[in-house]
Amino acid sequence: MSAIKRILVLGAGELGTQVLLSLAQHTHLGDIALAVLLRPSTISSTLPEKLRELSLLRDHGIQTVPGDLVKDSQDSLAQIFRNYDTIIGCTGFVAGRGTQIKLTRAVLAAEVPRYIPWQFGVDYDIIGRGSAQDLFDEQLDVRDLLRSQNSTRWTIISTGMFISFLFSPSFGVLDLEGNSVCALGSWDTRVTVTAPEDIGRLTAEIVLSLNQNTAFDNRPIYVAGDTLSYAELAQIVEEVTGKSFSKSVRTVEAAKADLAREPENSLYKYQVVFGEGYGVAWDLSTTWNYKAGIKALSVEDYARRKLV
Repeated sequence: MSAIKRILVLGAGELGTQVLLSLAQHTHLGDIALAVLLRPSTISSTLPEKLRELSLLRDHGIQTVPGDLVKDSQDSLAQIFRNYDTIIGCTGFVAGRGTQIKLTRAVLAAEVPRYIPWQFGVDYDIIGRGSAQDLFDEQLDVRDLLRSQNSTRWTIISTGMFISFLFSPSFGVLDLEGNSVCALGSWDTRVTVTAPEDIGRLTAEIVLSLNQNTAFDNRPIYVAGDTLSYAELAQIVEEVTGKSFSKSVRTVEAAKADLAREPENSLYKYQVVFGEGYGVAWDLSTTWNYKAGIKALSVEDYARRKLV
């Protein structure tokens, strides 16, 4: 396979920005051209926040390419993708249903040599079809499509949950104001988490440091910042804050009952999936970054950074 010369990252949100900056600052980048696909309205925005973000990208030599992953047709996206030999998808489920499969079809139609789809999350193969989070089925459609062809080499980077999500009040596990912690499923249920900046760093390592036949060998790579039980999470939060937390369990049955009443409630969908505990956790010792000797932010590290 020819060497990487032109990389296109799809999106510059929380994860996309970290991936772009990690690639741009990597010692092995050399003369590889970096670009990011952004909506035309984002590129032409005059909002101060957007101007700062665009300036940051330009300061790192990252080109902006206009395109709309949701509105543009598969054919028009394929026309853009043909200019690149490596594409990294960094737009999550917010892009809406059908977007991930459309992007994958466009990548294959453009005969892009290497592809990392948006699968930065759980092990969809183990979870399987028909889970409480119905968006996961499309992730399996993407995998089926990639596995059915030989022209584009791909890798999936399984990261578990974003570590910030575990600490977000909206997820229903930690309530720092109310000093309470709620286990999903049981106190022994385990979850794997990784910080977005570490996902960016590890993605850059995988793309730029590994032999490309090893990096893009048509299978998932597992990384992690930490894997722990909800009991261990409660212990860490109490130790770091020096406070006692009230404790409760959100059973899978309770989450399923709430989901039955509100079928479109995405919080309940995630609580069922993470409460069941299948495909959402893997041992740290089995991960690519652990074997490579690359430490990532642990839950205790994150707690000390955010809570102290």
